[in-house]
Amino acid sequence: MSAHTPSRTLEKFTADGGRRPPLWKLALRYLLLLAVFAILVGPFLWQLSTSLKGPTEDIYSYPPKLLPSHPTFDNFKKVADLIPVWDFALNSLKVAVANVLTNCLGAALAGYALARLRFGGRKLTAVAFVMAMLVPVESIIIAQFMTMRDLQLNNTLIAVVLPGCVGALNVLLMRNAFANLPYEIEEAAYCDGANAWQRFTRIALPSVKGTLAVVAIFSFMGAWDDFLWPLIVLSDQANFTLTIGLNYLHGTFANNQRLVAAGTVIAVAPLIALFACLQRYFFRGVGEGAVKG
Repeated sequence: MSAHTPSRTLEKFTADGGRRPPLWKLALRYLLLLAVFAILVGPFLWQLSTSLKGPTEDIYSYPPKLLPSHPTFDNFKKVADLIPVWDFALNSLKVAVANVLTNCLGAALAGYALARLRFGGRKLTAVAFVMAMLVPVESIIIAQFMTMRDLQLNNTLIAVVLPGCVGALNVLLMRNAFANLPYEIEEAAYCDGANAWQRFTRIALPSVKGTLAVVAIFSFMGAWDDFLWPLIVLSDQANFTLTIGLNYLHGTFANNQRLVAAGTVIAVAPLIALFACLQRYFFRGVGEGAVKG
């Protein structure tokens, strides 16, 4: 009896030393996860199903059918024939890539300066970034438009990129990621003669790749999904981003939900691909850039 007691006791504990939860608690957790999954992913799956249904298939049938009887890609072809969707997507890609590059570089430099360098007004600068997050975009959008007009950048993709080229949230994420790094490593590099730029590029930056991935994902999503600012600053259809171009589907072709669903899938697909490529770094970066309480 005593020989089997330790093994039975260990079976009741998890790897981290805590007791295993009862079976009903595990079942409740999985039910909650399934409910959240259905709420978050269900609408996208329905849009994807609608975009693959042909004109003869009823999309309002009851009970609803998630799987199309005869899947077809004709709806995507019709979207491309009705509007220059790929030109719009290329414009959105240009804006999103530029936004990612400027945010990764600018937020990393600003975050490192706030976390590691000593200069007058450093705390006030950090507070200014926090205060910038509290200002609604709608309250400054007129000032942004007038600034772009004075710079003669209206109706250009540069004007779409500039207001969000360095986000306050991204700077704070990078600041906290750099602040969590041990000072001893940089002190050793300083003793070896490394200057601030060398310590930033060779020691600090490679250690926060996860947070950089988080910044990249947030920047890409923000630029790709932005609708209000491009709608205000752009007037030439040749410069329209994808979100503005797909708005034609909601107006002229609002009755054909298959085309609207196909346009939605085209807009969401790059975001899913980006997250799938960077998800490993994303979850690691959430811990690196966590805001300390």
